[in-house]
Amino acid sequence: MKKLVAEFIGTFWLVLGGCGSAVLAAAYPELGIGFVGVSLAFGLTVLTMAYAIGHISGCHLNPAVSIGLWMGGRFDAKDLLPYIGAQVIGAIAGAAVLYLIASGKAGFEAGGFAANGYGAHSPGGYSMTAAFVTEVVMTFMFLIIILGTTHSNASPGFAGMAIGLGLTLIHLVSSPVTNTSVNPARSTSQAIFAGDWAIPQLWLFWVAPILGAILAGLVYKFMAPEKN
Repeated sequence: MKKLVAEFIGTFWLVLGGCGSAVLAAAYPELGIGFVGVSLAFGLTVLTMAYAIGHISGCHLNPAVSIGLWMGGRFDAKDLLPYIGAQVIGAIAGAAVLYLIASGKAGFEAGGFAANGYGAHSPGGYSMTAAFVTEVVMTFMFLIIILGTTHSNASPGFAGMAIGLGLTLIHLVSSPVTNTSVNPARSTSQAIFAGDWAIPQLWLFWVAPILGAILAGLVYKFMAPEKN
């Protein structure tokens, strides 16, 4: 239960901090946050939680991460569903608090609400195929970073920094394409509040990240040193 509470809090913070920067701070482009600021915000949420709760739950904050770690032989299958449940609930709670804050401004409209999308709902108008490939590849690389930096042979103490900066880089590349998911819990939480367009597109932001995570788990398990 302690691990599940940690995952709830961590995913809550990821959504509130990362999506909050997109919904609240990025609304003032003249202040210069834009894609760069939002990318950094997402990276910082993971970096801060890695050191805050990593020793409690492993700081997955993401169903794709839990599945990728399981596929890579680093996580017990019996914990998958409880972890995913805690992550999704934590993400929804974060989105609900964000919605409560954002709706306190006169004239508020949810609009995209930092939800992920493709086609007409892609920030850059990218196709479903482009979005799918982007999410698979970016999640694959995210899991390679996680699996590599948390391996027992890796330099200790630096995993949180590498993972947080890795997520920042992923957002810098893929934000124009899909608004960057690589995290089904994050996508689900924002889709609930974004309007009727986001739910029909949500399937891609479950299937593609999970596929990328599974592939990364298999590849890293093949190439990593035997000692974990």
